[in-house]
Amino acid sequence: MSRLGIRPGLHRGDFRLVAQGGFGDGLNAYAHSMAWFDGHLYVGTTRGNFPFMKARLPIGMDVWPVECPEVPFDLDMRAEIWRYAPRDDRWERVFKAPTIIGSHGKPIPRELGLRGMVVFDGRADQPPALFVTTWSPARGPGPLVLRSEDGRHFEPTCEPGLTGLPVTTIRTITQFKGRLYTTPAGSRGGNPNVSAHSVVYESSDPAHGGWEPVCDFGFGDANNKTIFEMVGFGDHLYVGTLNLEGYQIWRSTCEGERPYVFEKVIDQGAYRGKLNQCALSMEVFKGALYVGSGIQGGGVDTQNKIGPAPPELIRIHPDGSWDLLVGDSRDTPDGRKECLSGYLPGFDNFFNGYFWRLCAHDGWLYVSTFEWTSILGYANRKRWPQVFTNIVNYVDPQTILDNQSGFDLYRSHDGENWVPVTTNGMDNPYNMGLRTMVSSPAGLFLGTANPFGPKVMPLGGDRYVPNPRGGCEVHFAPNARG
Repeated sequence: MSRLGIRPGLHRGDFRLVAQGGFGDGLNAYAHSMAWFDGHLYVGTTRGNFPFMKARLPIGMDVWPVECPEVPFDLDMRAEIWRYAPRDDRWERVFKAPTIIGSHGKPIPRELGLRGMVVFDGRADQPPALFVTTWSPARGPGPLVLRSEDGRHFEPTCEPGLTGLPVTTIRTITQFKGRLYTTPAGSRGGNPNVSAHSVVYESSDPAHGGWEPVCDFGFGDANNKTIFEMVGFGDHLYVGTLNLEGYQIWRSTCEGERPYVFEKVIDQGAYRGKLNQCALSMEVFKGALYVGSGIQGGGVDTQNKIGPAPPELIRIHPDGSWDLLVGDSRDTPDGRKECLSGYLPGFDNFFNGYFWRLCAHDGWLYVSTFEWTSILGYANRKRWPQVFTNIVNYVDPQTILDNQSGFDLYRSHDGENWVPVTTNGMDNPYNMGLRTMVSSPAGLFLGTANPFGPKVMPLGGDRYVPNPRGGCEVHFAPNARG
């Protein structure tokens, strides 16, 4: 404890690597969801991100960083759940998605990825259980909400598509006032982040489904393409959107008759506009709500011609007023907003595309990024924004990979003064994002996004070679004892 009564924050040296190489399978690219349940850490994966990007998204690469078959499903794309016992330092795979027959009559995974996890203990007549939201292939029946009481058996609790909706993914899921809340987050046609069904759903008995809509579509704004993140803060459920004119934040007490009354708290991306496209992360810390932004596609939305731009961080108070913590100072309808930290967007790193996760732990707030210089050396320079290719033209891509690449992790005890924990992906340049963080009784866990496995094309190389540093990782900082 310091003289100011503040426990020391975590440093790079406090963390140890407890899982690497995608749990021994480099196709486990993202530690996409994470939760602490019944004395164990649970991690849900998404597999083979680069092969799916090549097949479905308009991303220009001269050479793809990893081997990408013409049909991604030629690879084993079945998502997995792993659990970790810190006391024994032991991992166990407790779930692997089953194979089903898709609408085209061929075998496909039921789940490609697992994007959200939460522990729900809202009903006295049911034990606490772990709920997991899923990502379904486009030719699958739709995403599910899985449930487990023992951490080993995971069963669907709803019909595909939550309520039969024509969607592919469910991302966020949160508990508030003894109920669960979730929303679709993606749709067919290569739209993992645009659901075309921007509605909050509520269930007081999620073990048996019972999902009901509780808001108007997009809160009445057609530009709210997706409800992306939700969290309970005080007496309100706060909801953040993906909006092509800048994210919105809405809140409701979730009382009375449905649909509930929601009020808008933040508009037009906190008046930065399109460059704050999405409310990507939310966390309550010391009596305020923190919101991190992002632009889909890693900071540049080529389809909608938004970006490139790094993210911002704001802080919302219970009365609806807000502060700009990391970003560009500006005049707004709410008055002049000076950046209180002094950091420009992305913590002065133009290539930080998201503030991906926020996590309060032991008196400190941690914010992680998605940072994508690791793929600059593979870019098709005729198709990528000129700002990126100019850098590659003047700086050797290998130098960028060795000295710049890897996610950033920062911490603050007051939301205004920030210090880095790592700026190189925990010493692994292929850790392009820190996707999950969990504060637990055992300590702080970090889960990375690392799609550079199981083989990688070295920059300037002519063949794919095994990459022991590819695949998602989990890092752990144990709580101090005594």
